[in-house]
Amino acid sequence: MTTISQTAGRSLRPSSSSGFLATLVTAAYALFDRLERRTAVKTLNELDDRALRDIGITRSQIEDAVYGQFKTELTRYL
Repeated sequence: MTTISQTAGRSLRPSSSSGFLATLVTAAYALFDRLERRTAVKTLNELDDRALRDIGITRSQIEDAVYGQFKTELTRYL
């Protein structure tokens, strides 16, 4: 009697559709992150200078603060 394995027809390589899906998910996360940061920049730009000073940044530092380039300087004061 002969037995046939159920995995005989399957490829051992991952399918290309899973790679495409992972790329699509990564792109979606990047898009949502970008939109969230743009909203944060817009919101901070709408604040007056006194409110920004209370936060600890100046108007010229808004984008650096939102995109994380200002973080090391902020932690010095905390």
